[in-house]
Amino acid sequence: MALDGGKLVLASGNKGKLRELAHMLEPLHIEVVSQAEFDVTPVEETGLTFVENALLKAREASRVSGLPALGDDSGLVVDALDGRPGIYSSRFAGESASDADNNDKLLAELVDLPMERRTAHFHCCLVLLRQEADPVPIIAEGIWHGHILEAPRGEGGFGYDPLFHDRKLGATAAELPMEEKARVSHRGLALAALVEQLNG
Repeated sequence: MALDGGKLVLASGNKGKLRELAHMLEPLHIEVVSQAEFDVTPVEETGLTFVENALLKAREASRVSGLPALGDDSGLVVDALDGRPGIYSSRFAGESASDADNNDKLLAELVDLPMERRTAHFHCCLVLLRQEADPVPIIAEGIWHGHILEAPRGEGGFGYDPLFHDRKLGATAAELPMEEKARVSHRGLALAALVEQLNG
């Protein structure tokens, strides 16, 4: 699928997501621009699943910008919390919560829980629309398994990255270089699956 002028609107104002996706799509010569450049008002995330919310975001960004749009809905799914914070990850501690607020709430809810019960995974759903009324969106998902630490580690990344530990790599998401994170993360895996469909 060729993208109009090689431009893609990211249906998010999250600078961390924009940086990661722009980095990953660079080899395809696709320029990723934020929906903020088109004054897109963030939609209300009324979906009950990652895919529904990603679709809502992509449709609005495409409608306003007139360009292909990529909706990204992702979050942290914690087994001991019955899947919470899930689709509410960015507002776990309230509508205007900061990353630190959300991390503090997560730690408080998991306090005294042994490490073997602190399993979690990051889930990412990407929805690409060629135009607002695209009846066949390209949907790709990625999952990254790990554990939630008892204290944050690392200076990189954003969101829950300092608490999310990948045992195989022996590092938190916030301790990984961007290239490594792009390769192993939920967003990296979802994007790889998306690129495969674009090239197919």
